[in-house]
Amino acid sequence: MTSRTQIETGISQVTALLSAVTADERASATPCTDWTVAELTDHLVNTAANLVTMARGGEIDWSASPEPSSDPIPLWTERTRELLAEIDAGSPLPLGMVAAEFSVHAWDLATALGRGTDDFDRTVAEDGLEFMSENLTDERRAGAFEPEQPAPDGANAYERLAAFAGRTVARS
Repeated sequence: MTSRTQIETGISQVTALLSAVTADERASATPCTDWTVAELTDHLVNTAANLVTMARGGEIDWSASPEPSSDPIPLWTERTRELLAEIDAGSPLPLGMVAAEFSVHAWDLATALGRGTDDFDRTVAEDGLEFMSENLTDERRAGAFEPEQPAPDGANAYERLAAFAGRTVARS
């Protein structure tokens, strides 16, 4: 079962990646074929905001376009603090879903930046993969995730999760 500590670890991992993005890298492609690094970072901030709304019992439009930001760190930090506060308050938000969202996009961003995920906390991605394996049906993939891809031999937890989410993963 996913814990608040794992969510905090996932947030820290994403924060480190977001902090490493240079101005030149913002236009770079990502494994999410429709998004640049800038669009992926905006999506991450929007995802955190949506998770807060969901934790508070609100309705979410996952298809809504996020507000573009040239500096996503302040918004990311604010939204993830709100998310952790909702978790601390006992929100029924499925933490496995949070782990899945942050882990898949941590892999996306790390890959776009030419970094690996071998040194990331594997339990965050493992819990995300468990949640997605139990909840991501073929019908729910439509529009958000591609069909599952094979994970390469020796793939780490983030690479296995990314492959499950439909990303093409190459082990270097």
